Amino acid sequence: MTLDATIRAVQSKIGVAVDGNPGPQTWAAIHRAVVGDAPSAAIGKLADERSERAIVTLLPEVQPLARALVESAATIGIAIKVISGTRTYDEQNALYEQGRTKPGRIVTNARGGYSNHNFGIAFDIGVFEGGRYLNESPAYKAVGAMGMKLGLEWGGNWRTMTDEPHFQLRPSWAREMSERDMLAELRRRNSQNLPVFIYL
Repeated sequence: MTLDATIRAVQSKIGVAVDGNPGPQTWAAIHRAVVGDAPSAAIGKLADERSERAIVTLLPEVQPLARALVESAATIGIAIKVISGTRTYDEQNALYEQGRTKPGRIVTNARGGYSNHNFGIAFDIGVFEGGRYLNESPAYKAVGAMGMKLGLEWGGNWRTMTDEPHFQLRPSWAREMSERDMLAELRRRNSQNLPVFIYL
């Protein structure tokens, strides 16, 4: 059975749209089928307190993928932590000012409302070795590949301002949209208190 056929079979079994494009529910069902329900306890242990504080700020559709990424990295000996989740517009603006009007290096080109972190669909990870945070490491590329297999978009693939620690889950309604158009729709939904992952 091909991967596409497997994904479609799982989607049919769990009662979601059968389109061959796996989302969080499909990946969770595949995970349960392959390793059972028991690993959920292990995932909690692998995602430390700091990671969990960031993960719980994410939308429910994104949380299991963030935990799965921590677990997947651990299986090949890479220790990662989720170090940033959802940010308010004010928090994003403060980060934007870093390296501009505030001390530090520039870490983002996005103002409040122009970052996927503002909508609960994006998170950043850090690679750790012996408890020490690594700003740069080849491990980010390995974790990036794992994230993409989970259905996440990886900032390491960006053409401008590559961001290897960054992962995000693009809603299915935005698959054919530019990043700019998707963010505009996310801002609209946010202003009207509309759900992110439901096609409207």
